[in-house]
Amino acid sequence: MAAPYGSDRRELIWICIFLGSLCDIRAEQIRYSVLEELERGSVVGNLAADLGLEPGKLAERGVRIVSRGKTQLFALNPRSGSLVTAGRIDREGLCDRSPKCTTNLEILLEDKVRILAVEVEIIDINDNAPSFGAQQREIKVTENENPGIRFPLPEAFDPDIGVNALQGYQLSSNAHFSLDVQSGPDGIKYPELVLENALDREEEAFHHLVLTAFDGGDPARSGTATIQITLVDTNDNAPVFTQPEYHISVKENLPVGTRLLTIKATDPDEGANGEVTYSFRNVRDKISQLFQLNSLTGDITMLGELDYEDSGFYDVDVEAHDGPGLRARSKVLVTVLDVNDNAPEVTVTSLTSSIQEASSPGTVIALFNVHDSDSGENGLVTCSIPDNLPFRLEKTYGNYHRLLIHRTLDREEVSAYNITITATDQGTPPLSTETYISLQVVDINDNPPTFTHASYSAYIPENNPRGSSIVSITAQDPDSGENAQVIYSLSEDTIQGVPLSSYVSINSNTGVLYALRSFDYEQFQDLKLLVTARDSGNPPLSSNVSLSLFVLDQNDNTPEILYPTIPTDGSTGVELTPRSAEPGYLVTKVVAVDKDSGQNAWLSYRLLKASEPGLFSVGLHTGEVRTARALLDRDALKQNLVVAVQDHGQPPLSATVTLTIAVSDNIPDILADLGNIKTHIDQEDSDITLYLVVAVAVVSCVFLAFVIVLLIHRLRRWHSTRLLQAAGNGLSAMPASHFVGVDGVHAFLQTYSHEVSLTADSGKSHLIFPQPNYADTLISQESCGKSDPLLVSQDLLEIKGDSSLQ
Repeated sequence: MAAPYGSDRRELIWICIFLGSLCDIRAEQIRYSVLEELERGSVVGNLAADLGLEPGKLAERGVRIVSRGKTQLFALNPRSGSLVTAGRIDREGLCDRSPKCTTNLEILLEDKVRILAVEVEIIDINDNAPSFGAQQREIKVTENENPGIRFPLPEAFDPDIGVNALQGYQLSSNAHFSLDVQSGPDGIKYPELVLENALDREEEAFHHLVLTAFDGGDPARSGTATIQITLVDTNDNAPVFTQPEYHISVKENLPVGTRLLTIKATDPDEGANGEVTYSFRNVRDKISQLFQLNSLTGDITMLGELDYEDSGFYDVDVEAHDGPGLRARSKVLVTVLDVNDNAPEVTVTSLTSSIQEASSPGTVIALFNVHDSDSGENGLVTCSIPDNLPFRLEKTYGNYHRLLIHRTLDREEVSAYNITITATDQGTPPLSTETYISLQVVDINDNPPTFTHASYSAYIPENNPRGSSIVSITAQDPDSGENAQVIYSLSEDTIQGVPLSSYVSINSNTGVLYALRSFDYEQFQDLKLLVTARDSGNPPLSSNVSLSLFVLDQNDNTPEILYPTIPTDGSTGVELTPRSAEPGYLVTKVVAVDKDSGQNAWLSYRLLKASEPGLFSVGLHTGEVRTARALLDRDALKQNLVVAVQDHGQPPLSATVTLTIAVSDNIPDILADLGNIKTHIDQEDSDITLYLVVAVAVVSCVFLAFVIVLLIHRLRRWHSTRLLQAAGNGLSAMPASHFVGVDGVHAFLQTYSHEVSLTADSGKSHLIFPQPNYADTLISQESCGKSDPLLVSQDLLEIKGDSSLQ
């Protein structure tokens, strides 16, 4: 019986998978990435979209994952057409600590016999915290351990990679220990405990520390381990010498005071129990004359001179004991050798005591010869100088050596060198001779002056006294001598067409800036200066710095009153106020300015004096003069006010102005009351004023007489024609054209108007009587006396209550 078609097709597909080279199967590759530890069914990638298929067509097209016996980490979602996780994926279990973790699977499209290779990269997440193999570690430390000793600490392990792996360690705060983390060649970090301060068991017997290991994930994870430091103190051990016998061989010419050796005995106890002292035992006179033992350090030094011919060997017994008295014994065996007893000799044949700092490397400083009277190796001499000096030695002919410059010199770093030349032979022990050469480095001008600040700012109040100091500018020059002598100057400039040198000057030696004139803030507020510091070297070097000089305002200007202005013709200004004015009525406004600035220019106004207190008020900040109450009949027609304007400077300055206010609803009242205004004039002006007053009085009388006669004339004409005829006979000499009726008088009164000129000076006022229209009036132009307007000074009205004027 033949197998079904579907079964034959699947067998063919499997054959093609394993024998892909014999089948026409196209292999393509798709790459995805997914985080580890995701829930089962998490989407890895949209496989249907990458294959160009609709999501629900995967099962119909026979798309599936080809399995080769391995555990499947992924599956296909037939509904969404996505590649999803088949379970939780542990990257560490899958790839351990490999930098890149990928897994491959094959997708089969049965309908097209097509194989797709899919590579999925597993992305590490910070799912593992660093952990210690042992959660607790005990470290025993003797209390006499020296600071700086190190103790290894347990290491932590983090299976994650990259930033999620172990990043470092932290140690809990402790006054005695610190943490030092070392990195090995493989990048692994090794924590070490470092003793910072000396321990004292009697003060604290145990130290509990917490070692924390942390990774770099987000959020970071950490693990801890407990470190217990235990200190022990018992006197159950006697001192023990490091050697049962000490052997030393010394030259016979060993200098007195030379340390031969140091004997050492250790006591594991602590405190006084572990303090070891040393002494000679069964000492002989010869031994006590040649050797000296330091009881605390164990140093044995030469007290006398050795002589090989006297004795070539010495046996010295020593002992060590701790505080309670436990003892230990040892021997020191000294062998005297007869060897090199001549030191090398150094002879300087040529020497330069000073050299310029700009000298090039290779310049010769000194030439010297070295000689040793010994022979063989004891006569072979080597010369050396300290490595930290910028010089080197060079051997020339025979035993001659040269001292050369090795690196460029800088006098500003080191101005003089004391060079020690050490000549050492090769004897045992070697002998050496030190020769000292003093070298002075001569300065050259290689450093310009440097200012202490990048820029300077200074403040000076205006009206300053001439010659006052403003600011001190300092520049430093690391050179020496004339190369370090700094000279200060100002760059040439002009200010408002005036040379800068006429305003300020600078002391060339000290750098102190002085004011040559008194500054005025209202003229300018700041100056920009350029200060130059130049040394005295050859050639000279210089540097510049900017200086901003700010002028501070002072209260040196009194307020200036702009309104009311003071008339230049000597008259008095008058302000008009109707008697019917309500409280708060604006009479006038005092306007003032102050040339200062800031609070020095803040102005306030106040009523200093008033002829009628309480009648008027002045705005504190506006200067407005207003009525404080309603005007009464008893209030005088003329009111004098003195207004003070004051600034807010320290001390404050002020100015005053006198206002004359005329209170009336009509001009005649004003004219009558203006007689109260008095000014002080000289006697000659008062005579002229008297004549003017008489002239005005006469004109007024003539005008009143004309009005009276005209009225009588009209009345008599109405009552009796005969009386009119009699009056006409009495006036037959006058032209008939000079008579007018009542209407003419009314017209005359309208044309005879008065003009009052008000000025800021309360002592003077103008009364201008314009030329009336004399047509059809009884007063001819000639009788007027003048065709020009009449200017009446206040002195004209000096006499109050003149009936003719009224």
